[in-house]
Parts: sequence; structure tokens; C-alpha cells
Amino acid sequence: MTDLMKWFDTRRSPMDLIERLFEGETGSSAIRVEEMVDGNTLVVRAELPGIDPDKDVDVTVADGVLSIKAERQEKKEHKDKDSYRSEFRYGSFMRRIPLPSGVQQDDVSASYKDGVLEVRAPMPDQGQVAASAKIPISRG
Repeated sequence: MTDLMKWFDTRRSPMDLIERLFEGETGSSAIRVEEMVDGNTLVVRAELPGIDPDKDVDVTVADGVLSIKAERQEKKEHKDKDSYRSEFRYGSFMRRIPLPSGVQQDDVSASYKDGVLEVRAPMPDQGQVAASAKIPISRG
């Protein structure tokens, strides 16, 4: 299957096509993450090498979703006696991760070390989560 055919593959959902048009292929523009549970804490590690977390990364929690946005601006110049070469790469990256029910945004923390952003969200005790209840179905 050619790359062009992958874009128009009918097995893909319309939303997948829209996301790919605006955000690009997952391999090149999405933030790669790993999620794990450490004790009673959800840990999300995002691969973000070569960025300044103070000015290039935005981590937010809203409506039960962790959003990580990053922007990279990289420019390389090579000057010789007889030549000049310039390369640049710009890109914005985004990843949304649903959080377990009951996570409080004030308890979420983030740190950055060696190109990896780590976000930690304490998961609520099972007693804090609303119990499920069977909903009766009436016949009309």
C-alpha cells in the first residue's frame, strides 16, 4: 500500500483522517508517552528531547484529561568560505491522556530531566470513587 493510499484507507475513521491532517502522522508529530502505575500514582513519561521545559512545554489538566503541548524550534547554520547552508525544523506536538476518575488537578506534578517529562497524578482511594449502581430499565 502506498503512502497516499494509507491517507485514504477506508478502514480509518473520519476523525483519524482529520487528526492526521492537522497533527501529522503519529510517528513524526505526536509525543511518545508511556503510562504506568507506581503504587497509587499514575505516572506518564513523555519523550521531549532538546526542548526548554520552561518556555516550550505546557502541561494542563482539564475535564479529566492531561494535555501535554510542546513546541520545538531548531535552526542549524553551516558557513564555509564558499558556501552557506541553513536547516530549520519547527513543530508543535500534543498529546491528550485521560486520567482516572477522581484525580484532582491540584495534586498533579510534573518534572523534566534528560529529555523526559514526567507527570505524576495520585489516584484516588477506591473509597473516594463513586460506587456503580445498576439502573433499572422501564418499559413504556
